[in-house]
Amino acid sequence: MLKKERLLKIMEKIELNGIITVSEMMESLHISDMTARRDLDELEKAGKLVRIHGGAQTITAPTKLEKSNSEKLTVQITEKKEIAALASQYIKDGETIFLGPGTTLECLAEELITRQLRIITNSLPVFNILSTSDTLDVILIGGEYRAITGAFVGSLASQMMAKLRFSKAFIGCNGIFNNDIATYSELEGSIQQLAFEQAIERFLLADSQKFNTYDFSVFYHVNAIDTIITDQNLAPATRDNYSILTNLVLAPHQSKKEENTQAL
Repeated sequence: MLKKERLLKIMEKIELNGIITVSEMMESLHISDMTARRDLDELEKAGKLVRIHGGAQTITAPTKLEKSNSEKLTVQITEKKEIAALASQYIKDGETIFLGPGTTLECLAEELITRQLRIITNSLPVFNILSTSDTLDVILIGGEYRAITGAFVGSLASQMMAKLRFSKAFIGCNGIFNNDIATYSELEGSIQQLAFEQAIERFLLADSQKFNTYDFSVFYHVNAIDTIITDQNLAPATRDNYSILTNLVLAPHQSKKEENTQAL
């Protein structure tokens, strides 16, 4: 690939996502680490982007609109169901767990309807799914309601959360970049952070599109998570990078679950 064509592809990617990583460039453009960094330095000198640790971002970060719960239900739904199916295998009957807001967590709630568990959540959609069960003990955390995601947040929610303890917490996110885990709302992020702090084991459920992207509010760090569960579409270079920071597990395709049973 000619250098001019390579630089154009880099700018197309960064204009689309607002950010690009060196590892992503190496994999998609089939170039070395040194070439990737040299290209980014050249584009920065030309005033096309801003270099950041591990990659580059647009000079003016694009406005990132928060998607509603219904919009998220149409994105990566197969992968989310695969992630949820694997996550359910980490949960033992009799445990007290926390489920955060998000469509992947709603898929996990569907997996748990017949189980014998105590489940705490600040998500109204998750609660509505779980409330149909005859075997679950379900507690909904109240507070200020964010209709766009169906989550309860704010000081009342924080006060309730601070009094509780969980064997495991399962949380989603909007973006993972380097060691940062982020979401759109600082209010939601503070509840997610508190849930992780109150849990013995911390699980992040994130489909492959969430990696190497960012959002407004950083609420936790990858190296403080016990396990990240994602899907098979995660790029090999990204797998390698995040496997250094935490236990990264890829959910098997649903049609192959029995063939790919994983030892937990």
